[in-house]
Amino acid sequence: MSNYIEFNDKIAFHPGYYIKEIVDESGLTQEDFAKRLGTTPKNLSLLIRGEQSISIDIAMKLSRMIGTSIAYWLNLQNGYDALIAEFKSEEELIQERRVFDLLDYKYFREHFNLPDLPRKKDEQIAQIRKLLNVATLTVLMQRNMAVKFRSATGELSVANIVKANTMVQLATNTALRQSAPRFNKALFEEAVDYALTLTKNHDTFYSLVKEAFLKAGVIFVVLPNIPGSKINGATKKVGNHIMLMVNDRNLNADTFWFTLFHEIGHIINGDYGISFVSESGEHEDKANKYAEDMLIPREEYLEFTKQDQFNLCSVKEFSDQINRDPGIIVGRLLNDNLIEPTNRFLNSLRHKYKVKLSNGA
Repeated sequence: MSNYIEFNDKIAFHPGYYIKEIVDESGLTQEDFAKRLGTTPKNLSLLIRGEQSISIDIAMKLSRMIGTSIAYWLNLQNGYDALIAEFKSEEELIQERRVFDLLDYKYFREHFNLPDLPRKKDEQIAQIRKLLNVATLTVLMQRNMAVKFRSATGELSVANIVKANTMVQLATNTALRQSAPRFNKALFEEAVDYALTLTKNHDTFYSLVKEAFLKAGVIFVVLPNIPGSKINGATKKVGNHIMLMVNDRNLNADTFWFTLFHEIGHIINGDYGISFVSESGEHEDKANKYAEDMLIPREEYLEFTKQDQFNLCSVKEFSDQINRDPGIIVGRLLNDNLIEPTNRFLNSLRHKYKVKLSNGA
């Protein structure tokens, strides 16, 4: 480390620069000068090389020894530190620009009402930084930044990681703005049972589920998807509450409900983290089984599939029997390869939500 720094046509000298001049002019060795100053030769050497900040104690001893003020030495240190900080901030901004290039400012402008700042990249960066409440966008490159990444994350690119962390940060900030009671697992399980009665309610289910979960200490957030995040959902402890987030990447009702109950399964199992597309592993298998069995009771489903006759009439009859949206049954049949994806009659039962469920605000 140098005892002076030049940056943007500015120069600042570390106090050690001036201490060296004083030592040289004194005719003493550094060892002798250190003894007179009341410090160690090593400590003085570090100061002279700019590798250690001047302390109040040394500033006081120098002021007494050579007749300067304490403030003189502390101001030198402050000026040097300020220029160092400015230099590091510029370096950090260069790295932030690279992260910013992986995001689309339009997403934040449209969904989170950020100002339109065409061709003003640094101002856009500042807006996103403030929205996410982070010191620098570079933190978004860290795996497990806010919550653990579950299995099958080896194939994720830096862009995937940045976008996934951004979505979790947005959801977490939304949760932090909510007032909720302490998480109560028993009440949450009751709320989950209630949610199962709403799968046919395509118009108001979201607000009803959100309210029921909130009473159990679970803050339910549906965010607009960031393309390329590869994220389906996430769960995270936020204080005494739990944040449950899913995105609107696929708004077919069957996919939405399965994703929601997959994340609920993680909460029930006490496993918090991000769920990525096409993940596998013990935790994911448990969450998948939970979602499958909750949405369509296993014994009833096995009995239904024994008939090996799947048409509009049989699916609707079964959906009435278990009180589930028929699209959920069609989605399960498709997943189990029991019907063809081209079956347009059954596919017509897969309701698609036409509006975004939440803007995360």
